[in-house]
Amino acid sequence: MVDKAFLELVFQIGLAVGAEHARVVVGCDTRSTSDSVKCAFASGLLASGSDVWEAGVTPTPTLAYAGRHFEAGAEITASHNPPEYNGVKLVNSDGSAFDSRQRETLERTVSAGAFRLAPWDRAGSCRRHDGAVDEHIERIAGDMPAGLRVRVVVDCGGGAASRVTPVLLERLGCHVTRLSCEPSGHFPRGAEPLPENLKELAYMVRAERADLGIAHDGDADRVVVADDKGRFVSGDKLMILFARQLGATKLVTTVDASMVIDELGVEIVRTRVGDAYVSDALRSSNKENWKLEFGGEPSGCYIFPTISLCPDAIYAAAKVVQLAGERRLSGLVDEIPSYPILRGTTLGDRSAMASIESRLTQRAGGKLDTVDGLRLALDDGWLLIRPSGTEPRIRITAEASTEKRSREIYELGLRTVQQCVSEQEGAHR
Repeated sequence: MVDKAFLELVFQIGLAVGAEHARVVVGCDTRSTSDSVKCAFASGLLASGSDVWEAGVTPTPTLAYAGRHFEAGAEITASHNPPEYNGVKLVNSDGSAFDSRQRETLERTVSAGAFRLAPWDRAGSCRRHDGAVDEHIERIAGDMPAGLRVRVVVDCGGGAASRVTPVLLERLGCHVTRLSCEPSGHFPRGAEPLPENLKELAYMVRAERADLGIAHDGDADRVVVADDKGRFVSGDKLMILFARQLGATKLVTTVDASMVIDELGVEIVRTRVGDAYVSDALRSSNKENWKLEFGGEPSGCYIFPTISLCPDAIYAAAKVVQLAGERRLSGLVDEIPSYPILRGTTLGDRSAMASIESRLTQRAGGKLDTVDGLRLALDDGWLLIRPSGTEPRIRITAEASTEKRSREIYELGLRTVQQCVSEQEGAHR
């Protein structure tokens, strides 16, 4: 929630960022508190001596693309969280999120209160950075064919893409039906673009006989797609469609992505869960290879490194519209296999992971990966056990070629976790 303590913290973060970056572009989503948070952050930057360029209401990928003109960028947003929340996303000039080293430096500075304010005659200045949206639209349109006669329903959820994605798609020749594309900041449906929040989108795709439907979250770093039958396309399948479309030879994704990804026939690199880790992996590659690389995660974040290293759901929207203009999206989706995935949680925390790893190694064959939690790769499926970062629970995910086998793998994981947690609690009594 946005209160006095939060605004003070944001001001301090601005001071810490300004100590390291002399030129920062700042944008925000449509939340009612975004202006106050943006002013608090910008005040910190200015007091530290950093110059600020204010970009207005911008989606995160738009702000990230504008960031290449500056040393850093900041988007005021809580992304897919409810409208009463807010926060600050920090990006580098290549669009990548601040990495762990950068975040740790900021946290130490804020915790220590070690701020360096500029003297009165070296305070930063604030000015407008107009045209960020137009520049982003121009860049994306330059990669797309003209005259895409596609019927598309677009639901921006009242977020920052409300006056970006529909405008871009109409420019490309699409017939656009708009849902929740007024940037009110109150979000007329759930902020997270989950199927249960997008029933009207699916209905309108069928009612309008559209070729597809597209939905964004509050800051448009995520995209969800409904095909021409009104069925929601899994994030894993979208990754495959994008990788094929781009001719990618390397796909970077997370440990919780479906094993159908492995059947793509390209190099697969798996990272920790979170688009920032996907971005980091792409960032470590040689820029000359970026034309043949692509990254994403099942949540709906897709990174096209030739644009920037920020998840760009607006670029993704244009690319999937291009696909729908070439062939019925439902046919493309149905050609990709689907495997049953089970997800759940149980009580436990990170302290139990060592014993879980030991017990799992004894009970099952396969290859164990510890990139993020424990991922056990089996001949016919996989198991992922990860501690939650926000609550005392352990997340369990299992996928296999059949429902029965998926259930067996899931139960193996659940049984192992519960036994280890129980033994740990007994030892502490």
